Formats: sequence, structure tokens, C-alpha cells
Amino acid sequence: MESAVLGLVLDSSVIIEAERKRQTVEDLLNGIRQSFGEVEISISAVTVAELAHGVARAHTLETRDRRRAFLDELKLHVPVHPVTEESGELADKLSGEQAAKGVKLPLDDLLIGVAAIEQNYAVATLNRRHFESIPGVIVIQP
Repeated sequence: MESAVLGLVLDSSVIIEAERKRQTVEDLLNGIRQSFGEVEISISAVTVAELAHGVARAHTLETRDRRRAFLDELKLHVPVHPVTEESGELADKLSGEQAAKGVKLPLDDLLIGVAAIEQNYAVATLNRRHFESIPGVIVIQP
């Protein structure tokens, strides 16, 4: 299947759902490619922070270890897009423009959206409304 989307930045919602369903990273990536074709896939450094937060707040050692292993495996197979000075400038510009219209953008989602803009990718998320207010972001729900 050929995709019109150049690539996808995975939001943590997609990754967390896969981990909760006990999918492997390979299962997750194969499912995405089955739905969208052979697209490039990345995650934002912010997503890594969100997932690491989930590791730290796990209620059991078993859950913590499973989440840590999933995150480590994900980072082996999916490039992590950094938050740079330019990312910060673009996020500030978009946030300011939207705030002037009365729209508040959560910083974590904004930075994930900026990662997609910088790579000319879409955001794959289960939380469409979190990203639809970010100008220039294409939102895809897997």
C-alpha cells in the first residue's frame, strides 16, 4: 500500500495503547505500516519523556520492567526527534498565534506537533483534539 503521508510521528497515546494490549514494538510498527504503507516513523523526545514518566509511576515492579523494556525496544527501532532551539522558537510562535485567538495548546502536544512539522510528517494519535488546533499539523488516527 502506497501512502500519501511522508512519515508519522507517533504520539504516546498510540504507543501506550499497544503496550497495554501487550503488543510488541514489532507488532506496533507492523500494524502502522499495514495501515499506512511503508512510511518513515519517528517519536519526539517529549514522547520519550511521557513514556518514561509511565515507567516511573508504575505500581508494580513487573509493570515497571515491562514498560521499561518496551520503551527501550522502541528507541532501538524508532528514531527520536530532538527538541532543539528551533523547535522551541516554532512552538512559541504557534502557541502565541493560537493564544491570540483564545486557543491554549498544551506544551507537550505542541512540541510533538512541532516534531511532525519539522519532519514534514503527520501525527498518529488517538487524541485528535489535542493536535487539531496546531496549525500545520496533519492528524491521523490509526
